[in-house]
Amino acid sequence: MADATNKIALVTGAGTGVGRAASLALMNAGYTVVLAGRRMEMLEETKKLGDNVGKSLCVSADMTSPASIAALFQKVKDTYGRLDVLFNNAGMGAPPVNFEDLSLEQWQAVVNTNLTGPFLCTQHAFRIMKDQTPRGGRIINNGSISAHAPRPFSAAYTSTKHAITGLTKASNLDGRMYDIAVGQVDIGNAATPMTDRMVAGPGVMQPDGTMKHEPRMDAKAVGDAVAYMAGLPLDANVLFMTVMATKMPFVGRG
Repeated sequence: MADATNKIALVTGAGTGVGRAASLALMNAGYTVVLAGRRMEMLEETKKLGDNVGKSLCVSADMTSPASIAALFQKVKDTYGRLDVLFNNAGMGAPPVNFEDLSLEQWQAVVNTNLTGPFLCTQHAFRIMKDQTPRGGRIINNGSISAHAPRPFSAAYTSTKHAITGLTKASNLDGRMYDIAVGQVDIGNAATPMTDRMVAGPGVMQPDGTMKHEPRMDAKAVGDAVAYMAGLPLDANVLFMTVMATKMPFVGRG
């Protein structure tokens, strides 16, 4: 593992769930972590949880606003002068409605957050990483099991996660000349507020239309995976990693 002392990591969507778990894992590994998200109170909670293990800085940022994203990266550059790791984690889904009833506004909201936001963040990270000394850095994208297979009524979310795979491959290729490594972690059923519906009430819809509860895993498993990917020397890269609840209905036919 590379030495993380004095290395700077940025996590979007750091206030809850996978973003919080990854932030804490990176702090525990020695990174100073910039915690970015819309709700400052949730970022402060993440910071408080990590204060005993590492350093962090909370920055309010909206991944649907190009100006807000630009201000976030300018803050990182002004404060630390470099960026070693970016975890493009912030994301959202659309309401689970029939495909033909999904509105253009709902589609665009998911695309703006899940795809355009990471694209802009990656551009800003490239600009910082290629000009710093030592040069280079690592970008990790939050994919999903949905980057492999959809759930019912998830056209917007699934489409963006497939697109993230393209962004990962293209930016990894284009980053070679700058010593920038890009990888993707595809997550299945991490225990977060976003997946609480999997174990509450009737559960979540299956491909055959039935509703079932699904097994989940501790989000810490994902955080630790992100920290592992981040800690590799830049001549090594995890291009794709899948971290999933062992018994979730993904492998096989349900």
